[in-house]
Amino acid sequence: MDGIPHPIPRTVEEVFSDFRGRRNGLIRALTTDVEKFYQQCDPEKENLCLYGLPNETWEVNLPVEEVPPELPEPALGINFARDGMQEKDWLSLVAVHSDSWLLAVAFYFGARFGFGKNERKRLFQMINDVPTIFEVQSRQSEPQTKAVKMSQPPKEDDASGEEEDEDDEQGATCGACGESYGTDEFWICCDVCERWFHGKCVKITPAKAEHIKQYKCPGCSGKRARV
Repeated sequence: MDGIPHPIPRTVEEVFSDFRGRRNGLIRALTTDVEKFYQQCDPEKENLCLYGLPNETWEVNLPVEEVPPELPEPALGINFARDGMQEKDWLSLVAVHSDSWLLAVAFYFGARFGFGKNERKRLFQMINDVPTIFEVQSRQSEPQTKAVKMSQPPKEDDASGEEEDEDDEQGATCGACGESYGTDEFWICCDVCERWFHGKCVKITPAKAEHIKQYKCPGCSGKRARV
């Protein structure tokens, strides 16, 4: 680990903020920084782990030496499987283990600070409202023709195909709730009116979207969206 101390989360909101920061760092490692991540996972090195940090960064490092560790540890030895699998399958495997680790860390904090039934339920609901790392990583690695329903909503005034930074991605709004685009949320586009919607607002999950050939939003299909 990098040795930089991070505040210890003690409330549901603080634990979720910690979860979200670590999750964003892990997503970055498996998507935008994937080439750098791949290179760091050299099979010739010792057992390596992928850590997501609360400040939305990531690092590949050896496991901590303390026994037992201060926090639950990520999957050990992810580098050993790198060259024995197709890259897509290997990244998916790391993503699944990363999702498991995030849950372990979040509920470790919950147990440590005595979260009751209602607090644990609220924490899980907050976590469950965002896509898993596996879902995000899988969408990133899909062929472009399949990703059209799951890609980020374009800015209404964007006429170029150039890559934009995160600030520029905030132009689109959900056709149901009116909120702006967020990088950690699943969106789907109506094939009839071509408006974008949060998946949660129209009750469509990434897995369900995989099997939809032509999506019609509640307005176009005569149903009401959840606002």
